Amino acid sequence: MKNIFSARALAASALLFASTATFFTPASTANAAELPERTFCVFDLLGKAGPIGAFMEDYRLEATKWGINLKIKTFTDEKIVTEEFKARTCDGAAISGLRGRSLNPFTGTIDSLGALPRYDQLHAALAKLATPAVAPLMINGSYEVVGILPAGGAHLMSSDRDINTAAKVAGKRIAAMDFDKAQAAMAEYFGGSPITANMSNVGSLFNNGAVDIIGAPLLAIQPLELYKGLGEKGGIADFAIVQLTGQLYVHHDRFPEAYGQKSREYVFSQYDRALADIQRHANDVDPKYWVKIPENDLKDYLELYRKVRISLREQGIYNGKMLSFLSRVRCSLEPFLTECTAADRE
Repeated sequence: MKNIFSARALAASALLFASTATFFTPASTANAAELPERTFCVFDLLGKAGPIGAFMEDYRLEATKWGINLKIKTFTDEKIVTEEFKARTCDGAAISGLRGRSLNPFTGTIDSLGALPRYDQLHAALAKLATPAVAPLMINGSYEVVGILPAGGAHLMSSDRDINTAAKVAGKRIAAMDFDKAQAAMAEYFGGSPITANMSNVGSLFNNGAVDIIGAPLLAIQPLELYKGLGEKGGIADFAIVQLTGQLYVHHDRFPEAYGQKSREYVFSQYDRALADIQRHANDVDPKYWVKIPENDLKDYLELYRKVRISLREQGIYNGKMLSFLSRVRCSLEPFLTECTAADRE
């Protein structure tokens, strides 16, 4: 391996939803007060003024068409949102797919190492997952996934762009989010030393030099001030090692039977707007930080990532059914990929 930037699967847990304009008549708004009220808890790193808050306001208005009056509560701590949802204090929750893996291992495995390196692959996967045919897989116990949107690819960021070979990575300190076993396992797999992190300290760990490498979406650079950790010598891989998603969950016994499917279709309809916002953040990155991954190296890395996914599947970290589904998506778009005829195909 010639470059380690695409040899790590560390992803900061971040959500990105696109804001849309939805128009309602005064009568529709008035009637909302007569509908059953449900509480939807939302994680947004920037609080109520963040992009998720804007999206959820539009979503709230849309939900009145489906027979529910949503009360939106926004938090800047994703762990609190998840715990409140599990405790049924919140009827719904908007969190990252990484965090949501504990609620639905199937959809939580969308955010797996190297599984969807391109956005056309992600679009094809999410389009299928929004159809009625897949609806049974959206339910896990009392939890139901009622929407999935792209949150931006996670890119490896290093404080020293010269850390660019496997040998140089040995012993390097790599941030691994405390709630995602896959991150520590993958850091160790590639020879790094995982350092436990969470959303409240991952930025400061990198910026203060306590870790050498982190994985994060580009939208996290400004709010977490990651440019301080990058400094003048740092680099960002131009390859997204994980496609992060934002996922909406509900306790399905608290919502009308048809709510989940209507919600999934609506949320997917916002895909292009979310992608446009992701691209805006990519355009904001200082060009000096980008580290180009050679095409020939990338093919080798993708095969390596496939092996790691299989290993993590065997450890019970990744869901095998989702990995198989994502493999079919990739091969439907590129049938001549080596993996499509591999004896150990996912």
